[in-house]
Amino acid sequence: MLLRLMTLCLALLLPSLASAQTLDELVGQLPDGNYNDRAALVTRIAATGDPRAAGVLDALLEGELEQRTADGRIVHVTGSRNNETAVDVLTGEELGTVARRSTESIRVNNSLRRQIRTALGVLTLRDPDPARRLAAAEAALRSPDADQLDPLSEALEAEQNTTIRTALERARAATLLATDAPLDARLAAIATLADAPAMTVQSALNAHRADADPQIAAAVAAAIAEAERRQAVWSQAQNLWFGLSLGSVLLLAAIGLAITFGVMGVINLAHGELVMLGAYTTYAVQQVFRAYAPDMLGWSLAVAVPVAFLLVGAVGVAIERGIVRHLYGRPLETLLATWGVSLILQQLVRSLFGPTNREVGTPDWMSGAFQLGEMTVTWSRVSIVVFALVVFFGLLLLMRYSAFGLQMRAVTQNRPMAANLGIRTGYVDALTFGLGAGIAGLAGVALSQIDNVSPNLGQSYIIDSFLVVVFGGVGNLWGTFAAALSLGIANKFLEPWAGAVLGKILILIFIILFIQKRPRGLFPQRGRAAEG
Repeated sequence: MLLRLMTLCLALLLPSLASAQTLDELVGQLPDGNYNDRAALVTRIAATGDPRAAGVLDALLEGELEQRTADGRIVHVTGSRNNETAVDVLTGEELGTVARRSTESIRVNNSLRRQIRTALGVLTLRDPDPARRLAAAEAALRSPDADQLDPLSEALEAEQNTTIRTALERARAATLLATDAPLDARLAAIATLADAPAMTVQSALNAHRADADPQIAAAVAAAIAEAERRQAVWSQAQNLWFGLSLGSVLLLAAIGLAITFGVMGVINLAHGELVMLGAYTTYAVQQVFRAYAPDMLGWSLAVAVPVAFLLVGAVGVAIERGIVRHLYGRPLETLLATWGVSLILQQLVRSLFGPTNREVGTPDWMSGAFQLGEMTVTWSRVSIVVFALVVFFGLLLLMRYSAFGLQMRAVTQNRPMAANLGIRTGYVDALTFGLGAGIAGLAGVALSQIDNVSPNLGQSYIIDSFLVVVFGGVGNLWGTFAAALSLGIANKFLEPWAGAVLGKILILIFIILFIQKRPRGLFPQRGRAAEG
């Protein structure tokens, strides 16, 4: 009787003793026993909650956990076959090179690997870091495993973060579908997944399209069809957003050209190179920050904006005073002269910075993205759209409410009358050309964040800039605004089915036909000079 009582007490005490074992003791037992014994140890290792447990299980999963024959120490062995090094898996102590046959591998099979993955999932789902918990939930959603159903349920009960709870609910639903759960539970799981993003719905439910139960198959088909409809709608929204962001880039590149072309009638083929100079100015400013103020590198782009405007604007004034003012009234000579200037500027940049692309870093506040429905929006595109709008409306205010803007509009509408009224038209021409060049420099600052900074940067945008100016109406800022956005959106909606090259050809044909009907564009310039 006494022997039976002692046996019963021992049986009751053993589980509590096992659960009280430390990670060090459990890891020391891994080389012993068979695969089933190791599977039980893996579960208990995960149950310790020790921060080191994940590293131990990762090494075991990868087949890199071994025992030193000399002292029985459990080590993590990495490196090539003839140059393996060992690290104590518990303390992280580096133990140097591993001699041949000095360690014995702790073997795993497929069943044990599944057990380890489940245990790692349990560990990560309870990790203090919310980002790691969310990543674990999303990984469980991508690869449903019936063994993880209970850990997911437990993690869901304990989770307080709304975003992570939603991810856990979807992961649990996808896992539930992989089990023999009752019909009602599986239908509820499908309903839970149906509210997920379209790509998630398709990846989680595609495997269940041909389910043996007709109700399950019908529910899956309905959920996928609804997801595809949502995806089509959001795809159009994504195209619209890409079109707006492309249009903002075209607006920045074309608005300076609209000013010089509208006021002076100068076809400036060096405009693309002025954009390129703005991009290289941004690169140069950032290099100065890297060398002398690396802690303030995030401010380099804000500093590059006024520097690029002033520097490229000064280049524009020099071009107008040195070359263009001698060629007014001779459009062919002006075109050839500015083309020559463009070649000179390209070669100058190649000599100073080399022919290869230069990297311009993106500030932290412009990095990353956010979700808008089922559409991913990057902060860099948002910043460029906002920047383009600020430049455009700032220019409108300058044109309408400043003395220089009044003089510019007077010269645009009737140059001889403006000269007779005492306006120094040559002075206005120089500052106008400089203003257009400065805005081209601002376009270069923006383009440095989304395109390669190279000597050929401007060539990619000069033709599109002329198309925008001609389509919108020469010299009309609102026309340039409308034309840039409409052409940007049209490009992005044509690309998916016509391709990038054919899409541009179709737009060019449309503009040619449009100009045949409205030679002065969408919003023609007004004034006696324009009418004449």
